[in-house]
Amino acid sequence: MNHAPAPSSIVFSHPEFDQHEQVCFFSDPDTGLKAIIAVHNSNRGPALGGCRMWPYASDEEALRDVLRLSRGMTYKSALANLDLGGGKSVIIGNPREHKSEALLEKMGQYLESLGGRYIAAEDSGTSVPDLKVMGRHTSHIGGVTEQIGIDGKLNNGDPSPATAYGTFVGLKAAVKHRLDRDDLNGLKVAVQGVGNVGYRLAQHLHAAGAELYVSDIHEDQVARAVKELGATAISAEKILDLDVDVLAPCAMGAILNDHSIPTLKAKVIAGAANNQLEAERHDAQLMERGILYAPDYAINAGGIIDIFYERTGYDAAKVRAHIESIGDTLSEIFYRSALSNIPTGAIANKLAEERFKAL
Repeated sequence: MNHAPAPSSIVFSHPEFDQHEQVCFFSDPDTGLKAIIAVHNSNRGPALGGCRMWPYASDEEALRDVLRLSRGMTYKSALANLDLGGGKSVIIGNPREHKSEALLEKMGQYLESLGGRYIAAEDSGTSVPDLKVMGRHTSHIGGVTEQIGIDGKLNNGDPSPATAYGTFVGLKAAVKHRLDRDDLNGLKVAVQGVGNVGYRLAQHLHAAGAELYVSDIHEDQVARAVKELGATAISAEKILDLDVDVLAPCAMGAILNDHSIPTLKAKVIAGAANNQLEAERHDAQLMERGILYAPDYAINAGGIIDIFYERTGYDAAKVRAHIESIGDTLSEIFYRSALSNIPTGAIANKLAEERFKAL
């Protein structure tokens, strides 16, 4: 069992390093586990964030992802007014090929070694059953308790329904602000990624009468959306520049960049993916093009709100009300942005920083 803080020469000079409190590399040759855990900021409380398993092309790509994601969780918790800090973990590997019970158990041991500074939850490539396997060796996991969820149905702890509902609420707020529409009937929405969160968001949109266009790296998930929601399948290469009203990124990050922004036709970007902007300057580029961007960590906070209440006392009505406040938060961000001519992402950052840096 090997674990150690990441060498400063790798981390401190990394362009995504943002005064992170702790970054650890973990490896276990017996199970093939290679993982990184990053704690960005714990001023408001223990760092909570998903454990992602992904076939990263390189170790540097994984490090970049965990640094960006952990920082985003700090801002997300602060903007959602939660007593939590921000952290994230990534496991390098294809979850459909490399995941094993032994690997997950070893990850649980690594989580325990941090003594509660970081709490792991579900993310891309991991599930509630996976977290429960990790939980054999640690109590520092979230989103695994069975309860009656915000939809009135029994939930196994999976925060995806809450994340999807919060994104739906935020999307409606963005449509109201940019398109001056109170309903979504006939609205054209492109959903990039129809996994746990993206598919549930698509369900909400379908029920509201939206016209759906979907893409995903897994063909079976696209086929399900086509069959069950009447969606139109679009290739991954074309989904971003589709002529639609709303683009809802629900897959990986950094998809809003110098290459994609000039070809965007959507007037609103409102999706659940983390770190959608490749760089902060892309926030301003979207504004210059007249595209309303719902800051990702503001709109996708439903899941972390759900997990917070799981750990402090779950009341479905209270959780639902807190998630629905995402719409109010975004409306305030949009209003301040329009009034000051400052991009929405910068406004959201300022609000969040006021809440976690002052503590």
